[in-house]
Amino acid sequence: MSKMRVSFDLDEVLFVSPKEFETEPPLRFPYSMLFTERLRKGTPELIHELQRQGFEVWVYTSSFRTELYIRSLFRAYGVRFDQIVNGYRHVQEVQRKRKDILPQKMPSFYHISLHIDDEDAIVENGRRFGYRVMKVCEPDDQWAEKILAEANHIRDLEERTRMIREQRQMEKA
Repeated sequence: MSKMRVSFDLDEVLFVSPKEFETEPPLRFPYSMLFTERLRKGTPELIHELQRQGFEVWVYTSSFRTELYIRSLFRAYGVRFDQIVNGYRHVQEVQRKRKDILPQKMPSFYHISLHIDDEDAIVENGRRFGYRVMKVCEPDDQWAEKILAEANHIRDLEERTRMIREQRQMEKA
């Protein structure tokens, strides 16, 4: 069985303002000059825990930060992502040369089971296009625990669905 994928938006989800949110300590000089974004407190532990529990963890952002920049910033915090989808990759792989404009994110294209985002439009597109989104935007001391619970809940649902399909296939045979 393949690993379930969980993806995170960056801005206002993992990258937050220290004026409004508790954040991880800033990186030491010279990294603090290269990477000015601040991580929401608990981000490294959440990513590590998801990976420890067997989830693939992705970034899916509509920003045009380079993959190298994103990987380097998170590596400075000891975090490694399984995949990164930025605005460039989304346009190249998802939108391609389609005349109809697709939403700025399509987690289902990448078989992502749960996407974490802050935008109402992404949540609405999840309903419209059939992918699961958890909205995280307000300061919340329990944000990481809520994400872990939701990821495990969806994994259980997907496992039950898979077992029902296999049982039906065996009954048909």
